Amino acid sequence: MAGSEVRIDKWLHVARVFKSRALASRACQLSRVRVNGSAVKPHRPLTVGDRIEAEVGGDWTRVLVVRELADKTLPKAEVPRLFEDLSPPRPSADPLTRLLRRPLVRREAGAGRPTKRERRAMEAYESFLADDD
Repeated sequence: MAGSEVRIDKWLHVARVFKSRALASRACQLSRVRVNGSAVKPHRPLTVGDRIEAEVGGDWTRVLVVRELADKTLPKAEVPRLFEDLSPPRPSADPLTRLLRRPLVRREAGAGRPTKRERRAMEAYESFLADDD
């Protein structure tokens, strides 16, 4: 158990909101984590009672109220005591949405930059797909 303050990136990792502390830090840097309504940096200290909103996976925002502070990993069964979860249910994985997130045109790894001709062909293909809608 920690003292009266814990860094937010550590706490998010301990609470298993993010798989690693590096991912938690990156989310804070990209303003995907808010504490009491304000975007925060990874070094911001948390206190009991803070309300955290963390965008997880791009399509779901977890809303947590801090009940207890910890800076060391805990057994999975003990993690729920750290927070009160006010999050809406996680949206179901829509296969169409997942496909739309992928790039329209893929190039093989190591193929180098596209030539002018290849780039024009890719742009024509993308505009053809956009006109289909």
